[in-house]
Formats: sequence, C-alpha cells, structure tokens
Amino acid sequence: MFPGMNPRELEKAMKKLGVKQKEINATEVIIKTPEKNLIIRNPSVTKVNMMGQESIQITGDVEEEKIEKFNEDDIKTVMDQTGCSKEEAIGALESEGDIAAAIIRLKKQ
Repeated sequence: MFPGMNPRELEKAMKKLGVKQKEINATEVIIKTPEKNLIIRNPSVTKVNMMGQESIQITGDVEEEKIEKFNEDDIKTVMDQTGCSKEEAIGALESEGDIAAAIIRLKKQ
C-alpha cells in the first residue's frame, strides 16, 4: 500500500487510526449485475472496518460474463408451442420478457 513501509508498522498505524483489516480466504468472487457477471479469479479479499463502517477490498484477475436472459430450452419451448422460427421466438422473448407472454403474443399473430 505504502512503498518502503514495513507491513507491521503500517498495521500498527492503521490500528491507531481505528482501522481494522481482516483477510478473507476466498477462492473466487462473483459480482452479479443485471447485464453481466464480474468474476474475480485468484482474489485477494480484505474486509476493512473504519470507524464502524465496513467495506470490502477485492483485487484479482477480472473476467466479464454476459448474462443470457433466455436459454436454448426457453427458445425451443416457444418455437414448439407456436410453430415460429428461432428468430421470431427470440424477438418475442426479448420484447415480452417471459416465455408465457411470448407464446401468447405469437399465437395471436
């Protein structure tokens, strides 16, 4: 954190300031967002408590994984129930937001 400073001295200084740190033995960290997952491999995770406020510090190798809203089974179900093409099924699923609504919409056409 501070170049050239002894880690023990740094820890003592942090304690004097009321900052407590605790290492967390994690093997993988996943942060889920509506659009994607952030996967942190080989993480170094530290829990920091400063004046009663807790925070987590994470460093590591970050990978992004896009979230598929609908899988192949969902698409196949809509296709089977309506006789539509794959592209039509995907379009209906994306615009309606769920399988049942997509099937109803396509059956009305």
